[in-house]
Amino acid sequence: MPLPLLVDLGLAGAAALATLLAATWASASPAVPAAPALAPAREAGEAIRSHRRLRALLTGRLDRTVATGFLLTLAVAFAVAAGVVLGVLAYLVRSFAALKRLDRSVAAWGYDHRTPLSHHALDAITQLGNIEIVVVLAVVLAGLDLIRSRNRWAGPFLLAVLAGMELISTGVKDLVDRTRPALVAEAVHLGPSFPSGHSATAAAFYAAAALVLGRRLDHRKRQVLAAVAAGLAVAVAGSRVLLDLHWLSDVVGGLALGWGWFALCAVIFGGRLLRSTAAVETASATGRVDAYETCQPAPPGP
Repeated sequence: MPLPLLVDLGLAGAAALATLLAATWASASPAVPAAPALAPAREAGEAIRSHRRLRALLTGRLDRTVATGFLLTLAVAFAVAAGVVLGVLAYLVRSFAALKRLDRSVAAWGYDHRTPLSHHALDAITQLGNIEIVVVLAVVLAGLDLIRSRNRWAGPFLLAVLAGMELISTGVKDLVDRTRPALVAEAVHLGPSFPSGHSATAAAFYAAAALVLGRRLDHRKRQVLAAVAAGLAVAVAGSRVLLDLHWLSDVVGGLALGWGWFALCAVIFGGRLLRSTAAVETASATGRVDAYETCQPAPPGP
């Protein structure tokens, strides 16, 4: 197998494995409680009993078993962190000589080790981040989900993920205005380089697809879906570098943008998109936290 293709697939496999291990740890680790401490939760419930909206927000955010609660609150932190990474990289790619040297050395390695077979294989992989292909996949996924679950929010969620990511990516490209690698002729006509649009598209869409597909699956299958999504995104990002269409820092910025924007959209749409697995309605309607004692999601309201 050609070396660049082997490297790309190895990076994708490592990303998938790391994601699977992290998801497994998060679901089993005592550092992530299955439910809040009962005494503080009871006191908080009593204090906000008369404030319906605040009560719904608090109870939903305290319970890790509520799909629209604790995990989506963590998504806010992830989105902020991704934004910081993107911003720092946008500054460094223009002013940090060591990063420029690293980018050039990786680009030169990919160019020196390219073969016709690796080029065709990597080009096929990179199409998984092509916005036109991804839009078709998103339409199919939204249609199938509507038929399967009768939940109309998957379509708007996927639209927000892809449209918002494209707008932000284009805006950052214009602001940074970084030149692409000049090792291959086709890169010259592709516009500004930072961040990688294909990488951002792949990161955002496949994470969103994993969320949509995994809503009715058990936690182990959802972990596998998350791992596959991460692996696909990294494979696309690696292909952009090894085809000499982007610098390494471009694709890192693209992944940060895609995953960060997905996390933010998951927070915004989580309550509607994940309604079938949430216990928020029952907990907030009663103003009680007794459901936490069982550490099981309460059944959804009518």
